[in-house]
This record gives sequence, C-alpha cells and structure tokens, in this order.
Amino acid sequence: MNPRLLLASGVLAIAVIVGVFALSSSEPAAPPSPHAVAAAPARPAPKPAPQPSVPPKDEPFVIKRILPIKGAIKYGEWHWDEANVPAGPIVMTVDLDARVISVFRGGYEIGTSAVLLGTGDTPTPLGVFPITEKDKDHVSNIYTGAPMPYMQRLTNDGITLHGSNVELGYASHGCVGMPVDFAAKLFGTTKIGDKVYITRGKQVGLGDDLAGG
Repeated sequence: MNPRLLLASGVLAIAVIVGVFALSSSEPAAPPSPHAVAAAPARPAPKPAPQPSVPPKDEPFVIKRILPIKGAIKYGEWHWDEANVPAGPIVMTVDLDARVISVFRGGYEIGTSAVLLGTGDTPTPLGVFPITEKDKDHVSNIYTGAPMPYMQRLTNDGITLHGSNVELGYASHGCVGMPVDFAAKLFGTTKIGDKVYITRGKQVGLGDDLAGG
C-alpha cells in the first residue's frame, strides 16, 4: 500500500477517536435516579408544652423580717413590735448558744428576748416542740410550788415556756424562762399546737425556712 495513503488513514482514525471523546464529554449529566433518597428537610425543634399558670404559694414560715436590734440582748431586755404585721402562723425559735427566743408571725419577727435556760443535769432539750398546755397562773408541782406565770408546756416531764425573773441571769431547770411582761405578750399571741424550735447555734436570717428546722 502507498505509504501516504496509510498515513492518511491513520490520521482519519485519530480524528474519529478525538471526536467521540469530545461528544461524550459534552453530553449532559444523567438525571438522578427516581429511587434516590433525598436529604430530609431539617425538622423544627418541638415547642415546649404550655405550663399551667400556678399562683405563688403562701410561704408563712419563710423569714421576711428580723427586728432591727443593735448588739446582744441583755438579761431582762426584750423587744416587741407587731405593727403592720399581717395575720399568720406563730413559730418560735430558741438558740441555746445565744440564749435568745425569737417569735415570728407569718415569717415576720415580732418579738425577741434574752432567756434563762437549763444547764448541767437539767438541760433545755433540743428539738421541735408543740405547745400542749397553757396556764396563765401555773404553779410548779415539781419544784416546791414555784410560780410559773404564763406557762406554756412543751414536754410531759416539765419543760415549759414561762415568765421568770431573768435579770440576774440564773439558770433554769430546763425551762425557757423569760421576762414576765414578755411572757404575757407571748401567752396572748400563741395557741395550742404552735411550735418551738430549740437549736444550738443555728442562727436564722432573711429567706430562711423556719419550718425546715
């Protein structure tokens, strides 16, 4: 065969191959398969369920006021101020370390006094004690007929709140003794079932829960 004809045939074959590649590269991409899984659209975050409107609870045992008293309370000293204090349950606290009783109405401190407490063989007990008996003119049947005015009983074995001569700071036989005038005000304020929390060194402040002990 003529060499020039052979060369021409080779050039033509190359041109055909190049054309085929050009056509294949210019064809549009095949449409996606109808069975392809499309990405799921993002789901919005669920909204929280509406909460029912609940009125705030009455919290009569949360301390809302402390009487503004400067310095330590001396024996024989007491304070009482219930002006503009709303009605509410009465709770009393006695701190054996501070030797002080505090009276709260609905969370507002209305009275406080230095008190006599037991020592030695007859200590004032720790705990929560409801008032179980009240006697304005009580006379002790345990301690040789000693007068215990405005007595409010806490235990069956003789522990009470009562009026006493506290100016000299003598110890009691376990009772909580307080100035007679203060005891009279307290007697007129409390009722059977009101509680006395007797603690040692546990001071309470604004926002504390008295009922939590």
